[in-house]
This record gives sequence, structure tokens and C-alpha cells, in this order.
Amino acid sequence: MSRIALLLAATILSTSPLLAQQTGNAVPQDQADGSAPASGAADTPAGQPVETAAPNAPDQQPAFEGQTRAPQPEQTATVATEVVAQGLPHLWAMEFLPDGRMLVTAKEGAMHIIADGTPGPAIAGVPEVDFGGQGGLLDVALGNDFEENGTIFFSFAEPREDGNGTALAKARLVEDGTNASLEDVEVIFSQRPTYDGDKHFGSRINIDENDVVWLTVGERSDEEPRIQAQDLGSHFGKVIRINTDGTPADGNPFVNEEGAMPEIWSLGHRNTQSAALDSEGRFWMVEHGPKGGDELNRPEAGLNYGWPEVTYGIEYSGDPVGEGITQREGTQQPIYYWDPVIAPSGMAFYDGEEFPEWNGAALVGGLVSTGVVVLHLNGDSVAFEERIPLDARVRDVRVGPDGAIYAVTEDRDTGSSEIVRITKG
Repeated sequence: MSRIALLLAATILSTSPLLAQQTGNAVPQDQADGSAPASGAADTPAGQPVETAAPNAPDQQPAFEGQTRAPQPEQTATVATEVVAQGLPHLWAMEFLPDGRMLVTAKEGAMHIIADGTPGPAIAGVPEVDFGGQGGLLDVALGNDFEENGTIFFSFAEPREDGNGTALAKARLVEDGTNASLEDVEVIFSQRPTYDGDKHFGSRINIDENDVVWLTVGERSDEEPRIQAQDLGSHFGKVIRINTDGTPADGNPFVNEEGAMPEIWSLGHRNTQSAALDSEGRFWMVEHGPKGGDELNRPEAGLNYGWPEVTYGIEYSGDPVGEGITQREGTQQPIYYWDPVIAPSGMAFYDGEEFPEWNGAALVGGLVSTGVVVLHLNGDSVAFEERIPLDARVRDVRVGPDGAIYAVTEDRDTGSSEIVRITKG
């Protein structure tokens, strides 16, 4: 076992009184022992799609076989869940530090380091955030050079005189005993234009081995700004790809196109709160659809993913989105979609010893599906879908150094969060 795994195991064991509590929103009340099959419903047999509810758009049809409602595998895993931290503020993201502790962001604007199940003091130096609606302090990621100089990256709703927008900052995390602070804070990307709204900020951060930062930004939801997802002169509804100093990354497709934002990688996205790099370094994401139409995509350079002109699902009012079409020349089909939605947030690719049958699978948090969605991939298609029920809104998902899966849950009523550890049952 690695040094990191040993440290994390010691941390988990030290919180054993907390683990035994297994109450609240993290574990279904009818599964008091914390064990549950990884499926969406007890009466849904293996080999059948986990989703059994009627679609919101029954007249829409997938473009190809397997694009939605993939079957569960014939053998589904059994999992055990245990709460490793509770009574936390409303969290949005977590990241493991090299020693097994957890760095978390609280939506209201604070960062904490969690050790032994307990958050430390608020980290000093976090800039002001525009907290409200879906805005606030959002994602966090460690730089590739974190162990040398403590570099982190974080995204937030940036307050501006005439509104707000998604911003990406980098800083150095410096610890002094039990206290920590951010130093050399620098905003390296600010979404433009500014908009006075409180929805669809994105945003997930991924940093590849070449120090290229992938950032997802939303299209701000409302009918007027969301059309800018199709506008190369706007950052709305795009995948952003930049270097760690904020300059456009090499290979960006629109760098030399007049009037285009040079940071753009792909366009036509709605609101992406799930994104991850796979073992080959390829960027994947799951974006929120409207009423139906959550999409799994692997965005490629310069391609258009359709929103709001092409989409599965309907408006929340029940009306069609635009012309109500699901295909159009010049736009890309999603690899997979959900109707009804899972409401995706948080994503990781599994690589560990705890669930060897899930190696290479994508783990996606579900706010509406209240658990973790497991997507078994076959190349660029979904072969099987499983679900880990947690009876709680899942905001973020990470694979721990011990091979367990960690889910950040949130309680919409109380505004608090828990962190749940998922292992073999």
C-alpha cells in the first residue's frame, strides 16, 4: 500500500465514531447497514436499463442505438457507504491533497482543509465571490506542480459593476500550522461578456499533463444570453482551453479567426458541471440539459454541440426548445443522453483496486438522480450504466488514493453537506 493510501486509511479509521452514524441524507433509510446494490431501483433487473421513468419528450428518438438508456451489466456491484465528514457548509467541490486530506470549496466563498473528518479554519485570501442562485465559489484543482510550490486553480462567480461572470484564478496554498492562506492570487480568465444573472456559471477545471487548463463555462440560462452559445465572440456556453498563465493554448481552433474569442475550444454547450480527463488525457464532460437532454460529450476542436438550436429534451414549461429538433447538419450528436435528467455535477474516471470491474468507467454525480452514475465505456460509446443510490444530491465525485469513491452531497433544505465514502459491499 502506498504512503498516501496508508495516511488516508489512518484518517478514515480515526473517524470511526463518525462513520458509525451513517444517518442523514447519505444513506437510504431502508438500508441502515449502508449496503446497497449499484442500481437505480430494486425491482429493475440486471441487463435492463436502470432508467424506467417515462421521458419528458416521448416523441424524440435517439440518433443511434445505445445513445440513451443503456442496460445495466448482467453482474452489478454491491457497495457500502459511510459518512466520513458531516455538518459541513454547502460544498461545491473537493480535491485530495497529496497526504490524503481534502481541500474543499464552500459555495458562500470559503475554502477549508478537512482532516480527520473535520474542516479546519477558513483559508485566508480567497477573493470575493458573487454568492446567490447558482453562483459562488465553485471548482478547485491542484496544479501539476502543487507538491513543489502549492499551486491551485479555482473558479468562482466573479462580481462586477454591471453583473458577474465565471472567472478562473490561480494561487499558492500556504500552510502555517493549523492555518492556511492563498498567496499570489491571480485571475487568469474572466468570462465575457458580463451578464447580470445568477444561473449557469459552469464550471469544472481539469489540468492535463501539458499544463493546459480545461474550463467549462455556462451560457447563463436566460433566453437572450443563451443564444450566445453559438457566438464565437462570446465565452457563453463554451469549453475554454488556456495555459496556466491565461494565454490561449496551442491548438485552439479559433485563434486566428477574426472576432472569435481565442480561448474557445468548442461551442454550443448549455451548462457543464461535470468534466474529467480519461487515462489517455482526453477531455469528457456531461452537461445539464433542459427538461431532459443531459448530454455526455467528448468535445473536439472547433466542433458545435448544438445548444440551444439542437437538443434532446424540452423547456421547463413543456414547450419545445427552439424548433424542437434533435439533429442538424453541422452539429454533433451527444455520445449519450438522459431523459429524464440525472442533473450532472462532478465527474471522475475510476482507476483503483476497490472496484476493478469499474476501471476506466466514468463516475458522474447526480443531483436529481441522487447518487453516482457509473458509465461503462466501450471506446466512445456507453456500453452499460449503473447507479449508486445515496438518497442525496451529489455535487462532486472523486476517486480517493485508497481506491474508494468519495461523493460530496448537499442538502437543499439545510444548506449543509456531507462527504460519503463508497467501497465494496
